[in-house]
Amino acid sequence: MIEDSQLARLGLFDAKVPRYTSYPTAPHFTPELGQDQFINWISAIAPGTEISLYLHVPFCRRLCWFCACRTQGTQSSAPVQAYLQVLKQEIALLARHLPAGVRLSRLHWGGGTPTLLTSEMMTELAEAIFAVAPMAPDGEFSVEIDPNEIDAPRLDALAAAGLTRASIGVQDFDPGIQETIGRIQPFELTRDAVEMIRDRGIRSLNADILFGLPDQTRARMTESVQKLLSLSPDRVALYGYAHVPWMARRQSMIPSEALPSPPDRLRLFDTARRLFLWDGYEEIGIDHFAASHDGLATAARTGALRRNFQGYTDDQADVLIGLGASSISRFPEGYAQNAPSTSAYTKAVRAGQFSTTRGHVFDGEDRLRGRMIEALMCDFAISSDEILSHHAIDADRLNALFRGVDEAFPAMVEVGKEGLSLRAEARPLTRMIARHFDTYDLSKAGHSSAI
Repeated sequence: MIEDSQLARLGLFDAKVPRYTSYPTAPHFTPELGQDQFINWISAIAPGTEISLYLHVPFCRRLCWFCACRTQGTQSSAPVQAYLQVLKQEIALLARHLPAGVRLSRLHWGGGTPTLLTSEMMTELAEAIFAVAPMAPDGEFSVEIDPNEIDAPRLDALAAAGLTRASIGVQDFDPGIQETIGRIQPFELTRDAVEMIRDRGIRSLNADILFGLPDQTRARMTESVQKLLSLSPDRVALYGYAHVPWMARRQSMIPSEALPSPPDRLRLFDTARRLFLWDGYEEIGIDHFAASHDGLATAARTGALRRNFQGYTDDQADVLIGLGASSISRFPEGYAQNAPSTSAYTKAVRAGQFSTTRGHVFDGEDRLRGRMIEALMCDFAISSDEILSHHAIDADRLNALFRGVDEAFPAMVEVGKEGLSLRAEARPLTRMIARHFDTYDLSKAGHSSAI
């Protein structure tokens, strides 16, 4: 591992950089893109192909202080029921424009808390979706499940609808840290939820855990990871907590003086990383770990790993359509985002329109640079042959770009006839090195810490 002093000289502990789940990143989307362009892109999907579908439920029973997602609290089911009806209207609107024979390679319900839906609502929503686009034979249907907000009837409904992968947010199992971040979720509650999930034959389990939380120490991190490992998740995302109270006001409830320093964040990450590796998990990209049988591990080994708004994925579909307030769609032509506020989204859909309010049409070198960034984030390497074969750039200019990275990060990368690759010890710098290929003005957005 590189010494902290060397990482400090390279700027790791001070840098604020994107997570690069898209390129360009969402702050660079513009309001010039509306529903007409969105409809054109949907209509251009080839009949009979496979696409991905993301569905956003922006409600939570309580608002966790650490979370920066667009969510709103509710103590009753009335707003959720009303939102479900709008979602069904949006699905019907999509059906009018979607070419024939389209199937789903992936279906993901995210939030917020999708499991706020009652079992009846879940069945109703799944039936509405599958009436428009059924799952492909090897497709995956995943749902984010809050152990505080799940029971046997709701899990029965999800299993009956064909759920194949459950995703649980852990954050940290330490009771003191849970209280500080406003997320009370005892280990026993999480364990019971996992047992209910597996009792219903749902074959895959994802888990998210955070490093960089207030009062987190290496000892506490170790205990939380060991408890998580006892649940044998198939896939783990080890995310760095992004403290952005200027974007998410609820984070002002978290004492900034209790947050670990950037060097300590790196040590917390490395502590968790070592535990996952010692337990036999394979390292996937910059912050994921997967059991060897998991599709993510297979994709990483075969060069098929991709990156989208949910992080790393093995999904190979070229189109991802987002439904619900604030959802983002990705097409070969660009990105389109729904209205972020639930009220604006609802107003548009009830008027018989998509709520597309902004987006980005790929232009210039967007595809070239987006692919180089994705390859770096997924494989820690960029293949010259691949880039030259699929993008309008000559070898001299590509090599010049690679040399620029080598000069900016001396001894951190290797450049040769095969392309550019990161040295293993340089992987903490991946997002910073990816930024070198980004031609957009990063000062327009408050990005998170590079570590």
